[in-house]
Amino acid sequence: MDEADFKTLLAPLPVSWWEADCGQKVVDSGGGAFADERTARRFLEALSADRSGPSGDPDAGPYQTSFEGRTFDVNWPARQAGGARQGSRGVAVEVSGRPEQNPYAAFAELTPAAAFVRDATGRYLWANHAYAHLYGTTRDAVIGRHLADVDGPGDATRFLALDQEILTGAGPVRHTLAYRRPDGSPGQAAGYRFPVRWAGRRCVAGIYVDVTDATRALDQRRRAEQDLRTLRDHSGLLCARLSADGLVGEAGTTVADLLRVRLPELIGLPADRLLARTPERGALHRIWDDLVGGRRRSARTAAVLVDGDSGLRRVCVHLSAVPGGAQRVSGVWAVLTHVGPRQEAQPPLTPTQVRILALLAGGRSNADIARTLHLSRQTVDYHLRRLRHLLGAATRPALVARAYVLGILSPQTWPPRSTSAAHPLSPV
Repeated sequence: MDEADFKTLLAPLPVSWWEADCGQKVVDSGGGAFADERTARRFLEALSADRSGPSGDPDAGPYQTSFEGRTFDVNWPARQAGGARQGSRGVAVEVSGRPEQNPYAAFAELTPAAAFVRDATGRYLWANHAYAHLYGTTRDAVIGRHLADVDGPGDATRFLALDQEILTGAGPVRHTLAYRRPDGSPGQAAGYRFPVRWAGRRCVAGIYVDVTDATRALDQRRRAEQDLRTLRDHSGLLCARLSADGLVGEAGTTVADLLRVRLPELIGLPADRLLARTPERGALHRIWDDLVGGRRRSARTAAVLVDGDSGLRRVCVHLSAVPGGAQRVSGVWAVLTHVGPRQEAQPPLTPTQVRILALLAGGRSNADIARTLHLSRQTVDYHLRRLRHLLGAATRPALVARAYVLGILSPQTWPPRSTSAAHPLSPV
């Protein structure tokens, strides 16, 4: 068998052979250990750079080495006299499985998370494409190189210390690292480092996810929330954030002062308790259902608020839905404007008494009121005396004025009618 036949025989086998000139530059190589020439040459470059065989001198005879999770028995003839080879040949025979047979490598090879394996000295034995992408390079430029060749001196020292901590410890360590992205901007990655068996040796593996954009987004959100709290607490703006089920989640002190309650008592309170039972309340309920149901994004309406002392205020309410995940609404911001004067709570009036006030405000006499309501004059006189007592008004004009001040009668309608009237032609 001549040399050509021998090389042909080695072509399909898990063997790598090479020939080097006197300067140890590879001039020819072959074998079936590697699927492509670039990986084979990277292997030979790693062998040339690795001078730390088990005997302390790889030239002293056969030794074992690891490359990308695979173990090889290497035979590189000893140096000749004078300390330099006059050309040499070498062969490496694989004695362990390929990286795709390693469970960790099979899992991490195509994952979008950046993953690597280093030996105890800090040399990269394996890395996936995502890890190389963090450094703006390729796997070929990482595997086989030392940590100090990839990271800066300070980072290399820090990472080596962490590797030793993991090798001497019992379990994984969660870790966040800062690095320089390929475009020069600062980056941040978070993940775990843990011990792993690789080619029969205890090594350090790591898997990381780039969280730079997520961290930046969280910082921007925190700043926006802080700005919003500052605006809410110091601008005097009457605003509150309500949950999707209608509870007060956040509110400024100005809102608590307006409602005459302590701020801690306001938080968690159902917003519906703050609304007077007026026609505006029903309309606001319908608008609320549209907002939390995603049918509207914002709305403007009127409402009558009830404070802690049972006083009433008419306000304009601006409502804006806060989008949540999965096209859901997480809450609603309510901003109050055009706050009206505080009115005393309405006294408990009967429907007949409210009708009498509406007719009285329309200029009707006692006799007209009695005929319209099918009451006797004595009954009308009795109700008017009761109304003067309940509303604290001594005359007919004062009764009408108090009815409007207390919100019993609607100021936007004529003929006069109650604010709770269900129909324009109905007095109540």
